[in-house]
Formats: sequence, structure tokens, C-alpha cells
Amino acid sequence: INRLEQELQSKPEEHLRQRTAEWKAKLSAIEDDAELQRELEAILPEALAVVKNACRRLVGTKAMVRGHELPWEMVPFDVQLIGGIALHRGMIAEMATGEGKTLVATLPVYLNALTGRGVHVVTVNDYLAARDSEWMGHVYKFLGLTVGCILHDQPPDVRRQMY
Repeated sequence: INRLEQELQSKPEEHLRQRTAEWKAKLSAIEDDAELQRELEAILPEALAVVKNACRRLVGTKAMVRGHELPWEMVPFDVQLIGGIALHRGMIAEMATGEGKTLVATLPVYLNALTGRGVHVVTVNDYLAARDSEWMGHVYKFLGLTVGCILHDQPPDVRRQMY
């Protein structure tokens, strides 16, 4: 992942969005679940490198999070890459407060979003759901993906749009 990410540093940022679009087109056409899982495993290193590179490119930018501009300062460390792989593979990754669980989630979320089947991140309350959709949405949107957020008091038409 790190070697691939280093190679991405010399490419224009549009390359990341192009890879995203290419993968989405290819993966969304696959109907067989086993075949889809094989393809996801095959692109996993490069896809995670794309996310890491996007995070690196975003350093110094600002994300609007819950009405406040927050500077983007996060690039996944190796342990976070490993956590992302574990989550993608259906394993549990235990991390303490402050170790970057929110950033870790961007890795398998991005990879699985490429299937076009949608990805849902569940959190414990509306504040965290809104915060994380805005904060980590900075990465997803940079890569050409869309983000929605479902909150408990939303009317059905808004929920449908978010889904």
C-alpha cells in the first residue's frame, strides 16, 4: 500500500478520481458475490493507497464540520491501514480513543463503495453520524463519491435521498 501510495504522489489528483470511476464501472457490473469479493481483494492495496494519497493531498485544506472549519491533518499510519483491511475482511479491530477509528473506517468504506451497492456506517448518535459524514466526507467527495447522512428526525423523503 505504501509503495503504491508513493507512486501516486507524482500523478495528478484527477488520476485518483479516474481510478475511482474505473473501479466503480467495473465492480458495479459484477453480480456474483464471490466474484465481487475476489475483485475487491485484488484491488485492495491500490484502493487503500488511493485513500491514503487523497488524505495526503487534503492536508492543509479545510473541511466544514458541524458549522466549523477544521483543518485536514490526517494521513493513515500503517496500523490504521491494517485496521482498515481487518474491517473490510469482516474482522474486529479494537482501537483506543484517539487512535483514529474514524479515519480507519474511510479505507473499507471507500473500497466497498466502489461496488455501487452502498455502504452504511453506523454510529452511536446523530452528532457523530453528522460529524463523521461531513468530516470523512471530505475524503470521499475528493475521490468522486457521494455521501449521505441519516438522522433520527428526518422525514421519509429526506431519508430516501440520503440512502
